Amino acid sequence: MKKRVIILILDSLGVGYMDDAKDYHPQDVGANTFRHIIDTVPALKIPTIESLGINKILNHATLKDINNIASYGVLNLMHQGADSFEGHNEIMGTKPKKAYRAPFVKNMDEVKHALEKEGYKVISPNPELPYLLVNDLVIVADNIETDYGQIYNVSAPLNYIPFDEVLKVGQCVRNNVRVNRVIALGGENVTPEHLQKSVERREDGLVGVNSPKSNVYKQGYQVRHLGFGISSEFQLPTLAIKAGHDVSLVGKMQDVIYCEGANKFPGVDTEQVMKNILNEMDSVENGVIAATVQETDLAGHAQNPTRYADRIEVVDNYLPKLLEKMTEQDLLIMSADHGNDPTIGHNQHTREKTYLLAYHKQLSPTHIGERKTLSDIAATAADYLRLSETENGTSFLPLLQQK
Repeated sequence: MKKRVIILILDSLGVGYMDDAKDYHPQDVGANTFRHIIDTVPALKIPTIESLGINKILNHATLKDINNIASYGVLNLMHQGADSFEGHNEIMGTKPKKAYRAPFVKNMDEVKHALEKEGYKVISPNPELPYLLVNDLVIVADNIETDYGQIYNVSAPLNYIPFDEVLKVGQCVRNNVRVNRVIALGGENVTPEHLQKSVERREDGLVGVNSPKSNVYKQGYQVRHLGFGISSEFQLPTLAIKAGHDVSLVGKMQDVIYCEGANKFPGVDTEQVMKNILNEMDSVENGVIAATVQETDLAGHAQNPTRYADRIEVVDNYLPKLLEKMTEQDLLIMSADHGNDPTIGHNQHTREKTYLLAYHKQLSPTHIGERKTLSDIAATAADYLRLSETENGTSFLPLLQQK
């Protein structure tokens, strides 16, 4: 009989700011993404998520107080700040490491020397905008779309250089800096000249490619996130592959989680993500189906609670079919990776706890409690599939009881 774990992450759907938000993100105090979306869009219709037990967590007057069919609780973030990449890798069982923050200019000379040592031609073409140009094509600079000093981008025009070569540049940068993330990315139909003209300085001083303006996202977009201190070896997907199981990574999940041998289904559209999950449930016999709905997070960045509510409703519309396809041996775990409260007054991620819903047809619903880390998702899934232990996390499987 099929024995599978289905992990569904609604990106940024937090349920209340963490106690330490005042230290990490003071501007996030008061954030509660899910509650404030319902406050703003009281007509939100999510009957299946209600039936799973979301209101046991939210206690919102607008939602129905009904008998829940799933176990429920909340998860704290162990990683610093509120980051999708770190959040997803924490979900998959990685123990977050403490990175440091610094603008790229602080590391530019060291990175330039390391790249030249590897045989690359490296120049800094504009003293007013400090960045590196590698082999006249690839730009190494700050990521100007996220928090200060957390991420460096390695951007390239893919009609002029294969992505594998861009990735080699990215790995060299990764090996010589300790920031949270290095992102190797590129797109087609982008000229080197246009890419360089897209470099700009942000108000806080960061210098980097304005990726939307550069058009890298429009055609043939490829990306690989290289995290600090992150190894896939003891993450749930790799452990499942090593045990002979199938692994399917859907949507943003396949962008941020590395797993050799996994089936990958890129996509941003929420309906397509949900359809891909259902299709994989028809083909995966044993193992892990892990998916991320990204459009919720995009709505948060756009500070658009109405759009956010609409994307949650799309997920809810597909959940009855997902539950129907589940066998008696399937475990569904739903959660998020952080918050992104569209009503809080800024358009960045918010440091929030995340909801936790776990449904199994043969297990009685129970209160799982407040957990220390998102990694408890992977630890529980590994426990359920009888895999080796993940690097981080504690299984809540012992709390789930047979009916």
